[in-house]
Amino acid sequence: MKLPHQVPVMPLPGAVLFPHALLPLYIFEPRYREMLEHALHHHRMFCVTLIKPSCPEWHAPEDFFHLATAGLIRACVGRGDGTSNLILQGLQRVRFAAFEQETPFPIATIDPLESEVQSSVKTEALGAKVLELYDKFKGNGRHFPRKVARYLSDLSDPEMLADLMASTFVSDPLRRQRVLEELSVNQRLRLVIQYLHEEM
Repeated sequence: MKLPHQVPVMPLPGAVLFPHALLPLYIFEPRYREMLEHALHHHRMFCVTLIKPSCPEWHAPEDFFHLATAGLIRACVGRGDGTSNLILQGLQRVRFAAFEQETPFPIATIDPLESEVQSSVKTEALGAKVLELYDKFKGNGRHFPRKVARYLSDLSDPEMLADLMASTFVSDPLRRQRVLEELSVNQRLRLVIQYLHEEM
């Protein structure tokens, strides 16, 4: 899916969206209701980005990370009080190059980012190790929905594997952000393995 040149941005505490992942959101703040209206009237896309832990809330672009994921609004249900529930699906990593506007919500000019995929025996071994750790997580009662689990067992895309595992099982937002910012798929898999070991 071709990304637009500019998209609205929703900085949130603790939220890191990955490509392919789904993020349920409840939109209630007036500025984000306005942002949602803008997104629905343009490309049905916006970015969710992590507010830096040093900022209780954001006031300017330096208060949030500038590498994020552009997401597509898959479903949106408006409520009688003007709030909305929606499902955002992550599409692609992007970097914010500049800001067209900063208030009431940011609109960023984005540069799409491509992962560095080194398809090799090493990549396959790292992917197998991640799936092995997933089996241990299942043994501890933590697992994906059945459909995703079935899909994962046949997954030949190491990039998607790393992103879905980080999105679902890495609890620390800063660690998820670190995985998001790593463009080398092999290094991303190594980070996921390290963090999953520590989660266990």
